[in-house]
Amino acid sequence: MSDSSDGADGELRPLPLQHRFDGPDDAPVIVLGPALGATWHMWDRQLPVLTEQWRVLRYELPGHGGAPAEPAASVDDLATRLLAVLDKEGVESFGYAGCSLGAAIGARLALLRPDRVAALALVSAAARYGTADLWRQRGVVVRANGMDRTALGSPERWFTGAFLATQPAITEWAVQMVRTTDADCYVAGCEALASFDIRDALGSIKLPTLVVAGADDTETPPADARLLVAGIPDARLAVVPGTAHLAPVEEPVAVGDLLATHFAGAWADTGSLTTSSVAVPPAPAVPPQAPPAPPAPAPDTYQDGLRLRRELTGDAEVDRALARAEGFGAGFDAFQTRYAWGEVWSRPGLDRRTRSCVTLTALTATGQLTELAEQTRAALRNGLTPAEIEEVLLHTAVYCGLPAARAAVDTARTVVRQETGAHS
Repeated sequence: MSDSSDGADGELRPLPLQHRFDGPDDAPVIVLGPALGATWHMWDRQLPVLTEQWRVLRYELPGHGGAPAEPAASVDDLATRLLAVLDKEGVESFGYAGCSLGAAIGARLALLRPDRVAALALVSAAARYGTADLWRQRGVVVRANGMDRTALGSPERWFTGAFLATQPAITEWAVQMVRTTDADCYVAGCEALASFDIRDALGSIKLPTLVVAGADDTETPPADARLLVAGIPDARLAVVPGTAHLAPVEEPVAVGDLLATHFAGAWADTGSLTTSSVAVPPAPAVPPQAPPAPPAPAPDTYQDGLRLRRELTGDAEVDRALARAEGFGAGFDAFQTRYAWGEVWSRPGLDRRTRSCVTLTALTATGQLTELAEQTRAALRNGLTPAEIEEVLLHTAVYCGLPAARAAVDTARTVVRQETGAHS
């Protein structure tokens, strides 16, 4: 799905985000960003305190809460879509508070458009959310099983045990909220979080920033919050006791009071946030043209290959392969990483799904079952469903022979069960 749409004049424009306003029309604006799998209703209980002084804009992530299912490829894409909404609504300067994926969007906004974000609040946030492999694995499970399994597991990731025991209605609401999320948009959100990493850019966030962490959050533990506070020059930390990941739902009063106090202080320090007060610096003078530099040496594609190899086959699998190749064979493994992954797999001529189909066929035909297991794992991460992988192997049987294809099916079945949690 495209990340932009054609306007009447043919110009590409960012896809819209479903949104709503609450509060006085003439008040300065605060934007509230939701977590992956959650809708704007996760902020319902903060509205009474925030709308006393501010006009609150809430938005839905694509495919969440009945919003159009237009998957976003990255956190930056979501930030660009939100800026398009703000432009359309005539909002130049605003405060921003987001939870989890919503916080990642806010952090990128602070880096992309610091002239427009006047104050920032990052709730249940991190400079990097776990590992890329963890998020891509979650995407594999959703592609294979739909949203039910992820929906049933979300309350345990979002809330403390005490909250789950005493709030069955909210727990069921959370399950239904995730279950009705569009699967493709959820997987795209997982991919966006997999590629999100601002650890080296924290010092460039020059805004008054509040970082809110749940003391019992296992998804983004307080250590992640402390890393943000250590890296952002004007940041302070608030840890909410007895709270897990979806802090605005579990402790709505505490989170609402923290946000109101933070943004009130930012308003007092910066004045009205309805207009931008940041001047655009003049363009720098063009220096005299330097003599042409000598051609740069060809880049070493090993690191790009290693990154892609980890992305598609998983950190654990790559670590085992590297350990096996220590000493004798290390040079061959580096050759494979550099040329197979860093050059051929990275070429633009075919998409990754197509390359996976070709690779599975070739490995079946040549009987390379160990390699086929690794490439089945890569195929799942490239977006092929278990049914599509089976179809590739069935098609291959016609041309490569039933015995070879049957062995490939047996190998692939084991990997699919491991990756998707399937038991049949």
